Amino acid sequence: MEALLLGAGLLLGAYVLVYYNLVKAPPCGGIVSLRGRTAVVTGANSGIGKMTALELARRGARVVLACRSRERGEAAAFDLRQESGNNEVIFMALDLASLASVRAFATAFLSSEPRLDILIHNAGISSCGRTREPFNLLLRVNHISPFLLTHLLLPRLKTCAPSRVVVVSSAAHRRGHLDFTRLDCPVVGWQQELRAYADSKLANVLFARELATHLEGTGVTCYAAHPGPVNSELFLRHVPGWLRPLLRPLAWLVLRTPGGGAQTPLYCALQEGIEPLSGRYFANCHVEEVPPASRDDRVAHRLWVASKRLAGLGPMEDAESDEDPQPKDPGAPSCVSSPHPEAPPVSESCPSPQSSPDLSKVTHRIPVKAEPEP
Repeated sequence: MEALLLGAGLLLGAYVLVYYNLVKAPPCGGIVSLRGRTAVVTGANSGIGKMTALELARRGARVVLACRSRERGEAAAFDLRQESGNNEVIFMALDLASLASVRAFATAFLSSEPRLDILIHNAGISSCGRTREPFNLLLRVNHISPFLLTHLLLPRLKTCAPSRVVVVSSAAHRRGHLDFTRLDCPVVGWQQELRAYADSKLANVLFARELATHLEGTGVTCYAAHPGPVNSELFLRHVPGWLRPLLRPLAWLVLRTPGGGAQTPLYCALQEGIEPLSGRYFANCHVEEVPPASRDDRVAHRLWVASKRLAGLGPMEDAESDEDPQPKDPGAPSCVSSPHPEAPPVSESCPSPQSSPDLSKVTHRIPVKAEPEP
C-alpha cells in the first residue's frame, strides 16, 4: 500500500512539474486600454480566437469576428458582448476556403470600418475532412487567404499605424518543407494532410518574415505566434466520434485551455517594445529561434511570389501600394450582420482613437479563463 501511495505521489508530482513548465501558458501583459481601436480576429467564434477576441473586447477595442458560420459567429458576438460589457463586438462573414469571400469581406470592412489597428489571423484547419477541392485546401485556408486578406487591408493598417498583424502558426512548421512544384496540388489521405498542415504552418512563419521586410519603416509590424498545445476545437474536429470520449479527459490533463493558447497571440498584438522583432516567431510570450528552413529569405521571397499568383493579386494590389484598394467584387453583398451606423467617408488619414487616459504604458496579467468548447 505504501509503495502504491508513493508511486501515485511521484506521478502527481511529475504531472505538476510538466503542467507548470510545459503545458500552462505564462500570462502575458500588454496595453491596457484599446478604446478607439479596431481589431479583426478570424475564426473567433470558438477556441483560441474567441478567447483572443474576448480579451481585446475587455480592453475596449471594437472587435470584428471574421467567421465562416453566420449562426455561430452571431452567437459568439452576443456572448462576447455580454461577457465583456463591450457592445462594439460584431460579426462579419468570411470563408477562407473562398478567395471571393475574402475579397467580399475586405470590401465590406473597408466600406464600413474607418480604422484597423490589429489584424489577427487565427482561423485554420488541420484536415480537409470530407471536402474534396481541386486545390490544396489546407494551404488555401491557413496561408493563401490570410495572405490575400492582409494585402487587401494593409493600406488601412498603414494609415492607422502603429498597427500590427499576427499570424497564428504552430511548432509543426519545423516539420514543413515547401515543394513549389506541388504547392497547390489537392491533398488526399491523412498522411498528406499531416504534411500539408506542417507546410502551411511553415508558410505562416515565412510569410511573417517576408512581410516584415516589405513593411519596414511603415509603422506596421507583424509576428508569427505559436499558441502551444491547446485543447481546442481544432484538436478534436476530425477525430472519429467514438474516440472523442477517450481523448477529451486526456486533452484536459495535458493540453492548455483556449485562454492559455490566446496568450502568445495577445502578447504579439499588445506588448510594447517588440517592434524591432517584427517578422519573428514567438512562443510562450517570448521570441524563439526557428530552424534554418524557417528563416530562409530566398524561400520566403519565392513563397511571396507564388502566393501572389495563387491569391490572384494584380500589380495594383501589392502590399507596397499606399492607397486603399477597392477590392474586386463591388457588387458583393455586405457581410455585416448587425446594425452598424453609417461610416464616414474614408480619408487618407486614419481617424484618431477616442480620447482616453494614457494607459498604454501600463501592463497587467491577462486572465486565463477555462471555458468548455462549444
